[in-house]
Amino acid sequence: MRIEPGKLLAGINSPDDLKKVDQTQLVQVCQDLRNYIIDHVSVYGGHFGASLGVVELTVALHYVFNTPEDQLVWDVGHQAYGHKILTGRKEEFHSNRLYGGLSGFPKRGESEYDAFGVGHSSTSISAALGMAVSNKYQNRERQHIAVIGDGAMTGGVAFEAMNHAGVSNSNLLIILNDNCMSIDPNVGALKDYLTDITTSHTYNKFRDEVWNILGKISKFGPNAQEIVSKVEGSIKSFLLKQSNLFESLNLRYFGPVDGHDVNHLVHVLDDLKDISGPKILHCITVKGKGYKAAEENQTKWHAPGKFDKVSGMIHKKAPVKPNPIKYQEVFGHTLVELARKDDKIIGVTPAMPSGSSMNIMMKELPDRAFDVGIAEQHAVTFSAGMATQGSHPFCNIYSTFMQRAYDQVIHDVCLQNLPVTFCMDRAGFAGADGPTHHGAYDIAFMRCVPNMVVSAPMNEEELRNLMFTASRFNGPFSIRYPRGQGVMTQWRTPLKELEIGKGRVLSDRGDLAFLTIGHIGNYVFEAAEALAKEGIDTGHYDLRFVKPLDKDLLHKVFKRHNYIITIEDGCVQGGFGSAILEFMADNHYHRKVVRLGIPDRVVEHGEQIELHRECGFDPEGIYRAALKMLHHEMV
Repeated sequence: MRIEPGKLLAGINSPDDLKKVDQTQLVQVCQDLRNYIIDHVSVYGGHFGASLGVVELTVALHYVFNTPEDQLVWDVGHQAYGHKILTGRKEEFHSNRLYGGLSGFPKRGESEYDAFGVGHSSTSISAALGMAVSNKYQNRERQHIAVIGDGAMTGGVAFEAMNHAGVSNSNLLIILNDNCMSIDPNVGALKDYLTDITTSHTYNKFRDEVWNILGKISKFGPNAQEIVSKVEGSIKSFLLKQSNLFESLNLRYFGPVDGHDVNHLVHVLDDLKDISGPKILHCITVKGKGYKAAEENQTKWHAPGKFDKVSGMIHKKAPVKPNPIKYQEVFGHTLVELARKDDKIIGVTPAMPSGSSMNIMMKELPDRAFDVGIAEQHAVTFSAGMATQGSHPFCNIYSTFMQRAYDQVIHDVCLQNLPVTFCMDRAGFAGADGPTHHGAYDIAFMRCVPNMVVSAPMNEEELRNLMFTASRFNGPFSIRYPRGQGVMTQWRTPLKELEIGKGRVLSDRGDLAFLTIGHIGNYVFEAAEALAKEGIDTGHYDLRFVKPLDKDLLHKVFKRHNYIITIEDGCVQGGFGSAILEFMADNHYHRKVVRLGIPDRVVEHGEQIELHRECGFDPEGIYRAALKMLHHEMV
């Protein structure tokens, strides 16, 4: 289905084309761009509200600055759809987030206009500052702009970067896109601080009046600009009853300004180009701007999937059979169930209460569930601190974001052997969000840390049992599970404590054995059925635990079977299969072993099954691997 752009947008295939548009027409360009995003996302799906909220800012940035010579870095990248459309990818935009199509995030290999690849929060200021320092050293005159949301500003790395920027004297402009939202509503003292600035009518009115006067005075010489800066700082401190956070870091603060007034933004950005040194422009925007449903329910419309743009009805896939529940929902309900029985259990999430289903506990037991903002490192050490005082935190972090808190996992939890349970959602392939969000590495990086238990459930019942087991374990415990649905419709099974390090025998027939960990083991049933039709019996062992391994079970496997295939939806380098090879070598077994999993390369975006197929561990790939191993090559 081809979606036609508006008349003005149709003629814009690069920022150079945009610059040819008369400034009086920019409002219409913004309307065309907003409609184009709505039309595409409604048909093809994708992130939604964030890009609608920065349409005017996107147009103004490319109108004023000389991109790609000037370096524009988008934090996270959820808001970069308009940027992609204006920078030569309009005709390809229908392929956004689809297998083999455009990435859902800025990506250096995709376009020269994507100055820095992103996907994780709070990195833009560090990256743009690094660019500014390098270009200054090489005597290159460039502008460097970092666009960061107020939610991303809660990430510690953003503060580290601002602290450095303030003493760098580099040509850096930080644009704070303030919509009081990340994915879920923003939390924390910084949110309250920004709201105070934004809503102080006295400050804003007085500031405008004073600047009108001081703007005229500033024409009389450079010293007047210094006076202006000092006077404005005094106004902020007096009227807001506090010093300005950003200026205390030696960043010149401008704003707040209306982020939906494209002509005023052009004027402000044009002025800021001529002001040297590190500075911050505070823009007030509305997430989902221009689409009423997205404005009113910003969390729901962050990434709604396909929808009817007229009625606002989000399309749901019609289930062929009763729909299994999502793993994250099983986690959310089970956590509440456990917490009601054990008052030591606490829930912690870094800014993903809806995505992780921690919001269920936040509603049911609000005093015992914490959203700490986009601050994974803090989430882990915060959990460790609680664990020292007799609590048992369940720290729920997406696998890809757990990477950001790895030092804290080692230093603050595992070295002290504290009872913190890590529930890692979105393990394995994340799907359309691509390589920045794939949870590929957690098995490998968790199993090498002393004291850590590493586990994964094959279905919802196993997830519940692992959570119950972890709640009774006095040490670090990790549970990984994938994005999306499980396999059981009747999932509220009685809780059962498992013996740590013990797996399950699902089948012990034949000369070939499948060893699996986690949900991906369900693919074996289909592959085994196809092999049975070829007269080939197979064994299937669900290990449950990568660490500690079930050595008794593995001795039986290696004594009974000559051919072994390990299957995991994690990296094969250092992962579950590697653990099996280590066991085999340590115990002097000699068997033919094939490891299936995520290969040692960057795997791009696509539906989970498409990526499993690409990497050869979908049911068909498992079937073929078994035939090849047994020398029954397919014709």
